Amino acid sequence: MMKISKNIKHLRMLKGLTQEQFAQAIEVTKSRIGSYEEGRSVPPIETLIVLSEFFKIPIDALVKNDLTLAQDDTFMDIGNQRILFPIKVDANNNDVIEVVTKEASAGYLQGYTDTEYIADLPIMSLNFLPTGKHRAFPIKGDSMHPWVKDGDVVVGEYLEGPHQVKNSYCYIILTKNDGLVYKRVFTDRMEEGILMLSSDNKMYEPYMLHLSEVLEIWQFKLNLCIGQYQEDEINPANILNLMRSVGIELKDLKHRVEKLEGN
Repeated sequence: MMKISKNIKHLRMLKGLTQEQFAQAIEVTKSRIGSYEEGRSVPPIETLIVLSEFFKIPIDALVKNDLTLAQDDTFMDIGNQRILFPIKVDANNNDVIEVVTKEASAGYLQGYTDTEYIADLPIMSLNFLPTGKHRAFPIKGDSMHPWVKDGDVVVGEYLEGPHQVKNSYCYIILTKNDGLVYKRVFTDRMEEGILMLSSDNKMYEPYMLHLSEVLEIWQFKLNLCIGQYQEDEINPANILNLMRSVGIELKDLKHRVEKLEGN
């Protein structure tokens, strides 16, 4: 339970509160706050509920996750709570892409708020993508055929909420009931709190998704066609090699364009 003691102190300090001010805010004694922060005692469930409501962070995140590296701007609002949403960078301070592997995708609905789960995802970089939070997801099924096939990997850019969704664009959406889905989204009924999700493969019927079911939205940016690999060869290393080749090809194309424009 050492994480909870460090988390309480860190979150209190993020709010700029002294132990006495914090104690008054949650209606406990200053000595009890000191005891929690020093690890001499563990908050009972009733106090954990109070702390969760005060900081707007799930109880399991308070207890399980190390939040001491987080700042206020690294938390993301989800309903009436917040979760830690770190932006990873490489040694050159460039944003990196987290890859949700085929194996990891099965647990994404349970693990997307867990910093340990996210930290274990392999990472890669594509320097031609714009600044932002990107994540790569494996695609299952043929609902978006012929543009995206079963086994492909799509890269999406994180959106802060449904209000940023553009009509008829493609998105990877994490839903409460169905987990990860990749669909073309129509916003005609946005004012009613409804998104229409459509497959490019017309064998599948479009369906409605209420905004209350949406947990995350990622705007499609890039499709990696990895059908050249056998199923047991689809791994982060091969995906990375493919992404690197795309980067090389784009750089070469840019160089050629610049050369033509210079003539």
